[in-house]
Amino acid sequence: MFGLTEWRQTRFYQEVQEETQLKTKLETIPRLLKMGLSVQQIAEALELNIEVVQQAIKQQSKKESE
Repeated sequence: MFGLTEWRQTRFYQEVQEETQLKTKLETIPRLLKMGLSVQQIAEALELNIEVVQQAIKQQSKKESE
C-alpha cells in the first residue's frame, strides 16, 4: 500500500500537481491585467512563457465576448 511519500513520488501525482498549478496561474492572469501589469510582467511573475500568457488573454477575451 502506498504511503503519502510514495504517492507524491508517482508520475500521476506529479502531473496532476503541475496541471493544477498551471490552471491556478492561468486564472490569475486577468486579475494581474486589471492591476495594470504588462504581459511581460505577468509572464515573469508567474514563470510562464509570454506566448502562454498571450494565449490565455485571447481565450479570456473570447469568453467575455460570447
